[in-house]
Amino acid sequence: MTNRELKKLTRAELLEMLLVQSREKQHLVEELQEVKQNLEKKEIMIAETGSIAEASLRLNRVFEAAQKAADQYLENVKRMAEETGRIKEQGQALEADVQEQKPEAEAESQGLDV
Repeated sequence: MTNRELKKLTRAELLEMLLVQSREKQHLVEELQEVKQNLEKKEIMIAETGSIAEASLRLNRVFEAAQKAADQYLENVKRMAEETGRIKEQGQALEADVQEQKPEAEAESQGLDV
């Protein structure tokens, strides 16, 4: 609107225009605040996403260490089971030798008693 057109308007019309502009300004201020809040929320989400990613990496490291410890434990259990099996076999072999030698020992002991 030009200056000439503004000068032709009545006081009531000017006040009405001022009121409309004031309402529009208030609406724009509210919208700007909302946009700022949304932006802040998104910035927080982005920051949290970074934190979540870091936490995830840390958890992965913890899980990797736990997996290594579990693997090492299983390896030790297997080794001990094999060792126990060997010892058991040796014990059975010794027991078999004793059983084989038992009749001979009894015969010798009976022969000594005579």
